[in-house]
Amino acid sequence: MEHYIATLIRWLLVPVLLFLIAGALYMLCKKAGWTKRQAMGVALVSPWLIGFLGFTAYPLFHSLYLSFTDSSLFGQSRWVGLDNYVYLFTQDIEFWPSIRITLLYAALSLPIGVVGALLIAMLLNNQIRGIGTFRTIYFLPAVLPEVAVALLWRWMFNSESGIINYSLSPLFSLLGTGKPDWFGDPNYVLGAFIIMSVWGIFGTNTVVFLAGLQGVPRSLYEAAEIDGANAFTKFRHITVPQISPVILLQVIMGMIGALQIFTIAMFVRPTSSAGKFMNQLVYERGFTSLHMGEASAIAWVLFVIILVLTLLIFRSTPAWVHYESDVRK
Repeated sequence: MEHYIATLIRWLLVPVLLFLIAGALYMLCKKAGWTKRQAMGVALVSPWLIGFLGFTAYPLFHSLYLSFTDSSLFGQSRWVGLDNYVYLFTQDIEFWPSIRITLLYAALSLPIGVVGALLIAMLLNNQIRGIGTFRTIYFLPAVLPEVAVALLWRWMFNSESGIINYSLSPLFSLLGTGKPDWFGDPNYVLGAFIIMSVWGIFGTNTVVFLAGLQGVPRSLYEAAEIDGANAFTKFRHITVPQISPVILLQVIMGMIGALQIFTIAMFVRPTSSAGKFMNQLVYERGFTSLHMGEASAIAWVLFVIILVLTLLIFRSTPAWVHYESDVRK
């Protein structure tokens, strides 16, 4: 009982402390000559700022420092410069396979996720009876626990009793092949993860596209129909340009999510001979092998990959993303 009381007291002290810090900042800003509105703004944003500095900025730069050290989880850090990066790129036998499977997974799953979510959203954009129920059903994957979903997929892909092999057994018999060991055979691992990525079509991705589709003016479609445009022409010249900013958002978020795949890979546990995803490698080096320096270096390599790909996507936007405020000659 004393333990719970102590915990409750600490939880109650946190908002009190944040309130005192906000009040102190407000007084300092007032003494510095700021207006009441400006001082109040600083005071109100201070809890977020403290959280950002303590839980985002500091861990980010500390991990950068750790990537240049020989550091264990519970031991002392020793500065080694670029040795961790040199080891990863020249001697680590798991590093390049992890980059390969991570990039392949992102390259194959991203188009499926974006195109699939857009097609489902277009179906849900129709005004038919019971459409609200269908929209709710398609949003359910967004609220399901990812761990539970991973365990479900693991059972479905079981080589002996899984529902996928059971459903496809007539096809395997016709082809004269045995049941594939989806997570035990390295030739099937990537394909299994691509199939699982179809789950990402539903949920938030579909809802975001649906919101974008409902923002397209109906008058544009009516004008195109008067000119004799068919369904594909309207989709190509009206729908896609109008929702191109939403497509950009989905491409970037989907790419980042695919490159950071972790939970499903950790609970499905495919054979290591197929390669480990980069976030898997970060976890195992940091919390299993206790080599925090190597783990931080891998994390920063992944960060650079994501940053470069994101910048390339943004550089391509003038060719396919259209904004209402754009004036193009």
